[in-house]
Amino acid sequence: MLDLISEPSLAMLIGLGGGIVLGLAARIGRFCTLGAIEDALYGAKTDRLAMWGVAIGVAIIGTQYLISTDLLDPNSTAYTAMGANIAGAILGGLAFGYGMALCGNCGYGALARLGGGDLRSAMIVLMMGLGAYVALSGPLARLRLTLFGAPQVDAIHSGPTNGFAAVLPLSDAAVGIVLGLAVLAYALWHLRGTDNRPAIIWGTAVGLSVVSGWLGTYWLSHTGFDALPVASHTFAAPVGETMLFAMTSSGSSLSFGIGSVAGVLAGAFAGSLFKGHFRWEACDDPRELKRQMLGAFIMGIGAVVATGCSIGQGVTGMSLLTWTAPLTLASIFIGSAIGLKVLINGYERI
Repeated sequence: MLDLISEPSLAMLIGLGGGIVLGLAARIGRFCTLGAIEDALYGAKTDRLAMWGVAIGVAIIGTQYLISTDLLDPNSTAYTAMGANIAGAILGGLAFGYGMALCGNCGYGALARLGGGDLRSAMIVLMMGLGAYVALSGPLARLRLTLFGAPQVDAIHSGPTNGFAAVLPLSDAAVGIVLGLAVLAYALWHLRGTDNRPAIIWGTAVGLSVVSGWLGTYWLSHTGFDALPVASHTFAAPVGETMLFAMTSSGSSLSFGIGSVAGVLAGAFAGSLFKGHFRWEACDDPRELKRQMLGAFIMGIGAVVATGCSIGQGVTGMSLLTWTAPLTLASIFIGSAIGLKVLINGYERI
C-alpha cells in the first residue's frame, strides 16, 4: 500500500475515515459534549452522558487491547510524552469548558454544525484554531511553557492501572480492559431499554473511531519511513493545522489531524442530509457573535494547555488511562457549568 500512496496521505485517510464516523455520530446520534452537560444540569436527563460512557468504555477496552497485543505503545503518544501536567489539565480544562459554554459548542461540535450549514460555527472553528496556535507556537507559547513546562519526551506511561497492577496478578493493559468493561457496563445499564439503542450504537462508533486512529497511525509509524506521529482524534491543534494547510498546502503535508477535521465535516454534511436537517444559518446578533468568538478563542487556548479538547482528552486521552484525562474531563464539566450559569444570569452584565 505504501508503494501506491504517500505516508502522509495514508495518515490523512485514516483520520478521514474515523472523522466521517464522528461527524455522523454528531448529526445522527446527537453525540455532543455541551448538549450532554446541559441535559444533565438543566434537563435532569443523563442519557447523553451515558452515551459518552459507552464511547469511553469502548475506547478504553479497544485501546488497552491494542497495548496488550503490542499493536500500540502508549509511550509513543503525545499524551504520555507530556507527562502528568496536573495544573495544565485542570486550568486548561476549566478554560476550555468555560469557552465552550460561551460559544455553544466544542471544536468537534462546531465542525459538525458547520457541516450541517451553520455558518456561525465557521467563526467558532476559525477562532478556536487561531487560539490554539497562539498558545501552541504563537505569542502565548513562551508563557505556556514557562507556566506548565516543556514536553517530557522520556516520560513513561503512568496511570491508574499502574497502581492496581502492582497488587494484582494482571498486566497494566489487562487491568485497563477490566476498568473499561466496568465503565461500559455501567453506561449500558443506564441506557437499558430499546429506546436507547441508537445511543449505544453511536457511542460504540465513537469509541471505535478513537481505537482505529491509534491502530492505523501506530502501524504507519512502524511500517513507513517518515516517522509520522502516533495520534488519534482531537479537535484543537488539528483545526489550526487544517487552516494552515489550506493556506500553505504547497509548503506543508497532509496529516491524520487534517483528515480527521475534514472527515467530521464530510460526515456531518452527509448526516444532516440524511436527517433532512441541512440548512444555511447565520448570526444576526452582533452580541452573540462577539460572545462566540471570545468563547472559541478561550477554548482553543484551553485545549492546548490541557493537551486536548473534550474529545481529545475526554475520549482519546481516557482510552490510554492517563492521570490527566479524567482531571481534564472533570474540569471541562465544571468550566461548562460556570459558563452556562454566566449565560443564564446575563453575559452582557459582566
